[in-house]
Amino acid sequence: MKQVVQNYKSGELAVLDVPVPGCKPGGVLVRSAYSLISTGTELMKVSEAGMSMLGKARSRPDQVAKVMQSVATNGVPATYRKVMGKLDSYTPLGYSLCGVVEQVGAGVDDVKVGDLVACAGNEHALHAELNWVPKNLYAPVPDGLAPRHAAFGTVGSIAMQGVRQGEPQLGEVALVIGLGLIGQLVVQLLTASGVRVVGVDPDPARCELAERLGAAACGDPESAAVEAAVAELTDGHGVDQVYLAAGGGSNQPVELAARLCRDRGRVVDIGKCRLDLPWNAYYEKELDVRFSRSYGPGRYDPAYELEGRDYPIGYVRWTERRNLACFLDLAARGKVDVEPLISHVADFDDAVETYRSLKDGDLKAITALFRYPEQGVETESPVVAVPTVNVKPSPARSAKTPVRLAFVGAGNYATSMLLPHLVQRDGVELATVVTTTALSAANAQRKFGFAEATTDLDAVLGDKSIDAVFVVTRHSSHADLTRQALLAGKTVFVEKPLALTEDELAGVLAAVEESGNDRLQVGFNRRFAPLLQEAKQRFGARTGPASLRYLVNAGRLQHGSWYLQQGTEGSRFAGEGGHFIDTASWLLDADPESVYAVAPAGNEDLQVVLGYPDGSTATISYVTTGAPGFPKETLDLVADGKVLRLDDFVRASVYGRKRWVSSRLPKARDKGQNAELAAFIKAVRTGGPMPVPLESLVATTAATLAVQAGLAGGAPVTLAGAR
Repeated sequence: MKQVVQNYKSGELAVLDVPVPGCKPGGVLVRSAYSLISTGTELMKVSEAGMSMLGKARSRPDQVAKVMQSVATNGVPATYRKVMGKLDSYTPLGYSLCGVVEQVGAGVDDVKVGDLVACAGNEHALHAELNWVPKNLYAPVPDGLAPRHAAFGTVGSIAMQGVRQGEPQLGEVALVIGLGLIGQLVVQLLTASGVRVVGVDPDPARCELAERLGAAACGDPESAAVEAAVAELTDGHGVDQVYLAAGGGSNQPVELAARLCRDRGRVVDIGKCRLDLPWNAYYEKELDVRFSRSYGPGRYDPAYELEGRDYPIGYVRWTERRNLACFLDLAARGKVDVEPLISHVADFDDAVETYRSLKDGDLKAITALFRYPEQGVETESPVVAVPTVNVKPSPARSAKTPVRLAFVGAGNYATSMLLPHLVQRDGVELATVVTTTALSAANAQRKFGFAEATTDLDAVLGDKSIDAVFVVTRHSSHADLTRQALLAGKTVFVEKPLALTEDELAGVLAAVEESGNDRLQVGFNRRFAPLLQEAKQRFGARTGPASLRYLVNAGRLQHGSWYLQQGTEGSRFAGEGGHFIDTASWLLDADPESVYAVAPAGNEDLQVVLGYPDGSTATISYVTTGAPGFPKETLDLVADGKVLRLDDFVRASVYGRKRWVSSRLPKARDKGQNAELAAFIKAVRTGGPMPVPLESLVATTAATLAVQAGLAGGAPVTLAGAR
């Protein structure tokens, strides 16, 4: 098998062929799927190995003390031979991975061959194709957690142990100094615990990332904004606890901790930074300084780690293994999001070059992962199912006027993009608006003339006079509300997304099958835009495969936007990416059969490549880091010697044997909402077919879900069942 090693004397890094470890009793043999490169701890070791002997001595005074003790005991010659022999040996790297159990040792009964586990330990979770891992240093991976996310288990446990040492309580305020890998995880764990967090780091990108992941405010340690944020959040008292997650030789972190901590606050050292405590500052506030030792109780205890002797839970609630399992559970439930922390995924065979790029600064990363070949888990070719729609077509309904509508939700999109069109349409009666708060329902009733306003959804679903229900709520509620309305026999218009998970999508289709009601429209309005409709018509039919490029200059969201609540509302692309996939599929007259997605760390930029049955491809560049003044959406379709160009729904052109260029529209862009609503109302009134076939809505939703699966698996996703 292959393993990454380093010679501490010469600094040489190599991927060596070494024997496969035996599967000893009390542990399991694990084939690695992903292992995590700690850009803090590991790069420090790599850098030290490249130093001169004097540099090594200066960086490790603890080891120098051991050498001097050995000289006193054994003499200079024996000590020299011992030290040089140890330096001139290969040592392993790595301590956090996820893999598949390949063999189970005697005395192990909690996992079986083929199970996915997360593993810890700088002697057992190495950058190697196979590792023997004792029982207390692995934990089963919960269903639904991607292997590359489970590889964060060890560093997650380190962050979790640090948070436990701080003993945070609901409503407290914490300061996290250092927003590298551990600091970003500490921010999320504290936020999940009901603690408001201020972050400190000299890197603006890391500060921005921490704010996206839950921090109330972040800034440079020299910035007055940090002190102002602490003063505002604590009424001038200072933070309840400080977490030192920084490294380096500066004493600034401990000095800043003393300045911003409240009287009798807690300071927890998680990283490896200089700790020359300013005596007066710490004494006068009587600060409680605590240290966090690695992954938790059990660390450095051979009886626990190697012999598998657990500590009774009544005496030690959170051990190494229980911390590991807890972190995996939080990640699986979306309470901690590690995907934005992944800057780079490298093939294991490229390990030496990856370390070199990290050390030289060519690759700047919060976290990098190694991906192993022949993983034994379905991460190389993940599959997202496109459910089959099993329902008999609804019988034709008699024409009816007026069409009585109910709105569930009356937020900004409903009141600015939908209701203004409906309130002016003949043959439409706005019957009832349902919101979670009485005042918002009353406001919508006053502005748009709803006959009734209520907070009682059941009353609307049970009202037989209501013909159609609009679901315009937050994303996390779409699938369930759609399911309820379909079961109640209503025609449904749901804003995108239809569903945030495969289970939610399956639930909607189960309601269709159970009720026989397939009267559903998702708010994919761009295919109805008059400008794009005309451009497609002028482009005409095609005979060969097409290439489509769609640039979405989405821009940044304002701090505090509910779109940033990824744990409950899904990613930003999951929420609105269906718009662009639907538009591409409509232009190409087909549903996608494969999805490949890549994303850099630190922002929400995405590159999504869709593959279609006839060989056509659509590339969607979804970016948040572009210039605000650049158009939001530009699209190019190329096939058969022709090019269709769309410029932000303001102008369109087609180049072929003849050139057509539309007249420039007014500043108000028509993205198709009015035409979409007209088609929907017509279908409700006449009982005719819905504007978009249900199969297409399902395929677009499945492709949108596949983007997240592709990011998690690092490989193209096959859309099973795609036509």
